[in-house]
Amino acid sequence: MTPTLPTGFTAVTIAHVARAREIAVAPNGDLFVGTSGRAVYVIPHAEGAPGQPRIFIRLPDQPAAGVAFGPGYLYIGAQFGVYRVPYHLGDVSASQAPQKIAALRPSGIARDHTTTSVAFAGGHLYASVGSSCNNCVPELDATRATIQEMNPDGSGMHPRAVHIRNAIALAVNENTGTLWAGVAGQDELAPGHPYEVFDPVSLHPGTPDYGWPYCNEDHVPVRSGIDCSNQTVARVVFPAYVTPIGAAFYPARPQGRYAFPQTYWGGAFVTFHGSWHEPLRPPRVVFVPMKGDRPLKPVDWQNPGAQWSEFAGGFQDETGHRFARPTGIAVGPQGDLFVADDESGSIFRIRPVR
Repeated sequence: MTPTLPTGFTAVTIAHVARAREIAVAPNGDLFVGTSGRAVYVIPHAEGAPGQPRIFIRLPDQPAAGVAFGPGYLYIGAQFGVYRVPYHLGDVSASQAPQKIAALRPSGIARDHTTTSVAFAGGHLYASVGSSCNNCVPELDATRATIQEMNPDGSGMHPRAVHIRNAIALAVNENTGTLWAGVAGQDELAPGHPYEVFDPVSLHPGTPDYGWPYCNEDHVPVRSGIDCSNQTVARVVFPAYVTPIGAAFYPARPQGRYAFPQTYWGGAFVTFHGSWHEPLRPPRVVFVPMKGDRPLKPVDWQNPGAQWSEFAGGFQDETGHRFARPTGIAVGPQGDLFVADDESGSIFRIRPVR
């Protein structure tokens, strides 16, 4: 099955990669796929006649979920570290063993949120590390519930954002150079709350504090007597429990042969993995219209559905059965939108009908 899309678009399944997570596209159109296992895959020529997925590298760590390109390297985020491997355009297998450049989750205790997303922007590498449980106080170690910033070689690692429960949808707005994060919020609070959030982390000075597990939404404390005045409030909100997993910004002036209509230029696509409990929020891909780093619609704290619209859906039927759950998302150099799925392992390629 393929997703339902707006009129004028088509989707095809170009490959299957079991337990596919975050994805990244090389400048030549090869697609790299992180997974919930130890392997990172490459799908050659993903925007043309796609080749069969092949293992690019295996890590001594898992899940090898996060993938991102930086100058001369492919970076991989795994449970206990950030790794890098030299990359030259067109490589379909690693030329060297992976080098661990930063240690994460040093307590070594595997509980919730074991994936690490990575992004490269402005000469800096970023890694998001989820909390060790739903509302841990205190945390197991200082890397958890943070976004870490470091140099390309892993040196100088320090928190760029704190008290951010699970900023798994880490993305760079290539139109502005800004680091954004989509965050899965806490469970077991008031029905329908807290909203999930999407925010330009690197636009905030210092080390923004997103308030978890004490403060949510617009300076809302989880109980009386908590001061939330210093909480960083997000620019975009989504309904509770939708679980944003991946995000990608569309070019502001796309030049490729599969460029989307102008309505989508500069906007953000975000994958919703869907909820694991009632209410059963459906998996989908949504679109947030943007101008630079500002959403076209401001936050409406009474309506977490006001700022976005569904772009790809149909992943869940009336009984709640799911044939796919979107995870990673990326834009190819020719304008294609790629979406990964860890339910069936499908890799979808979406483009306008010509």
